[in-house]
Amino acid sequence: MPGDRETLADSRFRCNDRERACFEAGIKMATIYHQFVGTPFCERNVGDLEKTIAECIKVQPYVRDAEVSIRRGCGDKEDQYSYTSLTGDMIDATVVVELGGASVKAVMRYDTELGYPLMYIEDIQ
Repeated sequence: MPGDRETLADSRFRCNDRERACFEAGIKMATIYHQFVGTPFCERNVGDLEKTIAECIKVQPYVRDAEVSIRRGCGDKEDQYSYTSLTGDMIDATVVVELGGASVKAVMRYDTELGYPLMYIEDIQ
């Protein structure tokens, strides 16, 4: 069945492996942003959150590797009611997607000139 599903999925796309790998990388970046922005955390568990986000992305199709880093010093817990909600400008992420003969490295970084958490393709092979 798994081979049949791959053939069926491939039949839905009207592009080459390189273009589809870029598409898949974009989905992964959007997942990081839209699934996890708003997540509450504090400095104590920021490492756990980074690992959780990366591991969630790694189970998606065609992902070879994923790394997530959250800006430190933004989640100090001063009292019972103190925590930080994750925002896009706190996230640095890298995802590598491999599909067929193509490999795409997608990155999310806060761009200070743009004032925006930019997602972009850093490398295609």
